[in-house]
Amino acid sequence: MSNAPLMPKATAVWLVDNTALTFDQVADFTKMHPLEIRAIADGDAAQGIKGMDPISNGQLTRDEIERGEQDKNYRLKLEESKVILPPAAKKKGPRYTPVSRRHERPSAILWLVRNHAELKDSQIMRLVGTTKTTIASIRDRTHWNASTLTPMDPVTLGLCSQIELDFEVQRAAKEKPTDQAYGGATLLPASETTRKEDEYEASERSSDDLNVDAVFAKLKGIGGDKKRDDED
Repeated sequence: MSNAPLMPKATAVWLVDNTALTFDQVADFTKMHPLEIRAIADGDAAQGIKGMDPISNGQLTRDEIERGEQDKNYRLKLEESKVILPPAAKKKGPRYTPVSRRHERPSAILWLVRNHAELKDSQIMRLVGTTKTTIASIRDRTHWNASTLTPMDPVTLGLCSQIELDFEVQRAAKEKPTDQAYGGATLLPASETTRKEDEYEASERSSDDLNVDAVFAKLKGIGGDKKRDDED
């Protein structure tokens, strides 16, 4: 709870008109300057402001005021409210963009669409404060100013911070990981290459053995035929 009462100037007007508290005591309670309280008492300030009774709204008690009137060095204490208000819910809505920067949003959207295609429309809306219709028109090149748009970094334009942009890009990368690019041929495991070489050598030896036997058999056949021809 704030240490100052509600409507401090109206409360100061009431205390000046209805109590014998000093200017310093009223100034301390309302968190105003003592010269402002003196100006209220002299009629130079707060003209037309209706005083508000802090006793009726539970911000001060009669006993507290009497204690302050009896002791000029005493400082009044603000009563705690007996009503606990729930915290106001934070409204979620499109990001606010200053009027001077709104004409630069299409250029920022074009930059995001070209350089970070992984970003969703909702993320772009959070970054630059735009609408889905505008994003779609820039993607499709149907925006009324599409022919003259120049992509510009939204961080440079001041539409968002670098931290916010990096956060949205990292979130998009986690939700939709990019496919790993082809990195070229890689070496096979040693176990596989060794096995293939062993099989190849074994097949070569087998084929060599078969070829040698076939050659000798053929030579023997030729020699036998020649010997029979000589005998004849």
